[in-house]
Amino acid sequence: MLAIQPSLIVTTYNRPDALKRVLLALAQQQAIALQTLEIIVADDGSRVETAYLIQQLQKTLPYRLVHSWQTDDGFRAGMARNRAVAKATGNYCIFLDGDCIPRPDFVAQHIKLAEVGYFVAGNRVLLSERFTQAVLQDRMIIPQHFWTWWRTYWQGDINRLLPLYPLPMPTYWRKRYLDRWQGAKTCNLAVWRTDFLAVNGFDEQFQGWGHEDADLVVRLIRAGIKRKDGRFAVPVLHLWHPEQDRSQEPANIARLQAILATKTTVATVGVNQYLPSPPVSET
Repeated sequence: MLAIQPSLIVTTYNRPDALKRVLLALAQQQAIALQTLEIIVADDGSRVETAYLIQQLQKTLPYRLVHSWQTDDGFRAGMARNRAVAKATGNYCIFLDGDCIPRPDFVAQHIKLAEVGYFVAGNRVLLSERFTQAVLQDRMIIPQHFWTWWRTYWQGDINRLLPLYPLPMPTYWRKRYLDRWQGAKTCNLAVWRTDFLAVNGFDEQFQGWGHEDADLVVRLIRAGIKRKDGRFAVPVLHLWHPEQDRSQEPANIARLQAILATKTTVATVGVNQYLPSPPVSET
């Protein structure tokens, strides 16, 4: 079996309070996951506060932490993730947003689900604004057991309860929708680095909020990489935030529709521009 060396790509932009919670939660991962874990923060142009936070945490966290930063020129999450993957040394990339808190078994479960020829699409649970503020201000400890979440759910502080239930699903169930691209989001998505590079990563023609992750998944499926469902195994807790500026979404939808009408597998403007150039032969 291929040894798995996970690299977590954590996307962020000017939200160091949430990023701190995510990075500290990753420090609480099960020991089996921490042995080879590295975190690459894919920073889409944050101010100096984020750099300062990472510099401080690098001194104490039990894993390799790298800050990949680019200039702020609007929403360019695809570019930020491409740059981060180019810096990654692991062979299995787990994408996580910097406002999505993982549970202690998150990485271990992703490793368990990893399979050659597949990407894994996880899911999320949305936290209320009140609950989010309590977590960020250290007034609330996030529950770790399913039954403890019942009260949180009935208080209206999470939008769904069932995803937090740890169900040992059979393999055939996780492979029900091999060619389904809808619903897969890079706030919680795992893919072999070689597969990501084969389709040239995210297409940076998608700028502004929305649908760059759908484009990636469509191209992975066309390249023969099938979908494996991560539900009931790798949920993340999505901290509340105001809705993103979606003024560029119509253009991104049109671009996605154009991709769906073709057989494209390789991004036009992708990760290859950040990779080391192969040595030039002298013959």
